[in-house]
Amino acid sequence: FRSESEANWIKANQPEIWAKTDKFLMLSGYLNYRMCGRFIDSAGSQVGYVPFDYKRLKWAGASDWKWQALPITRAMLPELVPPGTVIGAIDAVAAAATGIPLGTPLIAAAADKACEVIGAGCIEPHIGCLSYGTTATINTTSAKYLEVTSFIPPYPAAVPGAYSTEVQIFRGYWMVNWFKEQFGQHEKTRAVAEGVAAEELFDELVNAVPPGSMGLMLQPYWSPGLKVPGPEAKGAVIGFGDVHTRAHFYRAILEGLAYALREGKERIEKRSGVPITALRVSGGGSQSDAAMQLTADIFGLPTARPHVYETSGLGAAIDAAVGLKLYPDFTTAINAMTRIGRVFEPLPHNQKIYDELYHRVYQKMYLRLQPLYREIQKITGYPRMD
Repeated sequence: FRSESEANWIKANQPEIWAKTDKFLMLSGYLNYRMCGRFIDSAGSQVGYVPFDYKRLKWAGASDWKWQALPITRAMLPELVPPGTVIGAIDAVAAAATGIPLGTPLIAAAADKACEVIGAGCIEPHIGCLSYGTTATINTTSAKYLEVTSFIPPYPAAVPGAYSTEVQIFRGYWMVNWFKEQFGQHEKTRAVAEGVAAEELFDELVNAVPPGSMGLMLQPYWSPGLKVPGPEAKGAVIGFGDVHTRAHFYRAILEGLAYALREGKERIEKRSGVPITALRVSGGGSQSDAAMQLTADIFGLPTARPHVYETSGLGAAIDAAVGLKLYPDFTTAINAMTRIGRVFEPLPHNQKIYDELYHRVYQKMYLRLQPLYREIQKITGYPRMD
């Protein structure tokens, strides 16, 4: 998370650039302008420090405090439209530069995670969408405005008038790459010889270790948070013994991420009052059968892999299909364009072990370690709190 608005930073540190700034756009808004010549963007793409009303899904009212907190004026911002709206057509300049046919309709979609959620088929609030990407998240789609963490709004969904509640682990399946670079030289060498991705070989490590990693428990806060966890948070691993190997450590990473997302699921359920009864998992990490099975076991829920793991692109295609009126509404489009692949059912024996470790150990780790994290920060200055 960024600790301050980019607009405020530019004005304070590069005032000569801010003085010449006429428009302040998200990347999506800039690309729309380059494609069709209009300053227009999707309400579903407004994620960041801008004067946006996340509840009403439009620019903030004139008396909203955000206008005082930011140096942005209304004239600097684009027109907003709901996802699935035709916003223009590819103009001659864009057609010549890209090869896209002149006049091709340009349709509003949404931010990557919002598209990922509907691309996974998660249109109802009882379906949890896990994203096993660089940042690991759990999302639900809801017609109700809901702040899972107070004062941190839900993101606009990729469907009009809806919200995407989210809990994220900032360093999510980034940790798989971290493990590969720090401890995975053997798999990296094998991967080159066998012509496969090193990550595919890591399932062998997971499967060589029993559920619970022989008591090795990992709290996956390799990057601090805002409130839950707080800015003092750090990663932690407890329970090491002489039986533990790098295979145990790798499995503990995947288990720790799943524990953290289960905690997020329970926070969403508590705030929404809607039980989550099924999971869909997308992102690169979803290609691991071992990760999928331990996720089902830790959550105690059927856990499905969508038929494609890059569901963000599919979600954008759903927005386009509705915008082109190939389907009459989003529900019809999502039902027609998404489907479930393999479903992993929780294994009762594994689920029992994970439930006990989650309730009796994992849920107690952060609060007990939090004072120590604060002392570490005071002594070492890491992570920076400014």
